[in-house]
Amino acid sequence: MKIVKAEAFNIHFKSNMVRDKEGHSHFAPDKEHDAKAGFFRITCDDGTVGCAVGGNMNVDILKNVVGPALIGQDPFFHEQIWQRMRTWQRLHSTFTDRTLCALDLALWDICGKKCGQPVYKLLGAYRDKVPAYGSIMVGDDLPGGLDTPQAYADFAAKLVKKGYKAIKLHTWMPPIIPEPDPKMDIAACAAVREAVGPDIELMLDPYHDYSRQEALYLAKELEKLNFLWMEEPMDEHSMSSYKWLTEQADLQICGPETMEGKNCTRAEWIVAGASDIGRAGSEVTGGITSLMKSVHLYESFGMSLELHGNTIGNIHVLGAMPIAGKYYERGLLHPMIDYDKPKPWFTEIYDPMDSDGFIHMPTEPGLGLHFDFDYIENNKVD
Repeated sequence: MKIVKAEAFNIHFKSNMVRDKEGHSHFAPDKEHDAKAGFFRITCDDGTVGCAVGGNMNVDILKNVVGPALIGQDPFFHEQIWQRMRTWQRLHSTFTDRTLCALDLALWDICGKKCGQPVYKLLGAYRDKVPAYGSIMVGDDLPGGLDTPQAYADFAAKLVKKGYKAIKLHTWMPPIIPEPDPKMDIAACAAVREAVGPDIELMLDPYHDYSRQEALYLAKELEKLNFLWMEEPMDEHSMSSYKWLTEQADLQICGPETMEGKNCTRAEWIVAGASDIGRAGSEVTGGITSLMKSVHLYESFGMSLELHGNTIGNIHVLGAMPIAGKYYERGLLHPMIDYDKPKPWFTEIYDPMDSDGFIHMPTEPGLGLHFDFDYIENNKVD
């Protein structure tokens, strides 16, 4: 079995999501615009096809660097391919971990389809469902959106009625507000706690560049509200700041989330005692192959590992994790967005949630994504 073709291109679609000048995503009901999502497809000589979509992949790197290197390779040698491509990242500055993830997902998709099994079973199945937490989008200034602490509280109460047993807040960040404000964060957290009661687990993902003192203030106030964890309140390049915060706070600190370095960075954080709970994800660490290295790393230290993002790769890894991973991050959620409506390149969403708040593992061979290939071909941007 050999790879004979690798394609990368963008898909055109209409979107009401915009990014502010600091990079945060917001819903903008009056600003529908043209947008694009990356698509990567690998075809083998027996006709087996593996695909990945979105995730901010770099289409140019996949088309001009990765694609030619795949021709003639056996897709079951995905570890060898992943290691080779990992070393190429050093000399290709735009070859990001999110781009490496797209390659890795497509390879796993092929292997699962060829074996007739969902990917999580190839990884070593541990469970067939996982509870989800509702991950609320960052604050905004939209009436009917997330413009006040009470708006967060009202939306959180609706999420509980849908079946969520846990909720995470992303709070206001510049430029929506002039300056980061930890007291605003706590006001929203307190309102949500009052709205959902004591039995719903709550987490906070605030502004990511607070000082040590501001982060400690948040931690101490969240302890009073019985929050489960806080993630990335400071610059993660300062590992010593996280070690200090973890030592000072009783609240569990979760990280690193976006710090580059894959499992190597996480090993350093474990040794330093820089967090209570680990954090990783398929897109931010370079795919399923990479993420499983972090899973086993945290398992070796008896630590929990929570996964970042609502990705198909994370779902399969959660199905194979013998440690908590307590939750799947479902979102980002917003009062004005129907999360259960599939993206236009899908015929159905890949993470439907049942009434008890669980995401079930895919049962189809491969990743289990349901593509609308007519839409993809008709909206291809070369």
